Amino acid sequence: MNGELSFFELGVGDVARARDFYGALFDWEFVDEGNGATIETPNIPGGVHPGDAGASPYVFFRVDDLKAAVERVRELGGDTGDWAETDDPDAAARFGRFVLCKDDQGSPFGLHEPPR
Repeated sequence: MNGELSFFELGVGDVARARDFYGALFDWEFVDEGNGATIETPNIPGGVHPGDAGASPYVFFRVDDLKAAVERVRELGGDTGDWAETDDPDAAARFGRFVLCKDDQGSPFGLHEPPR
């Protein structure tokens, strides 16, 4: 459903340490995905990626049409960075499409269009 929480992402300095910490804290299971990992939780799925310590967590809201949602963010005075409609087809098929945004006051959030 449009607007529901869809995904979260944790930016960390070291993915292995994050797996140890959050795995011990919450009993989460991790699946390695190249540089980062997906997080198997009992409710909202998540991910962890390196090189972004202290700048997260990112909360992603589900949208049915990412391109239309990006346009709407911009119309409302928000920022979608340099997002352009280009995707890695394999990643989009597995995880969907994502974009990090800022609202009209500069607060970060993300949009997520799940795979079809």
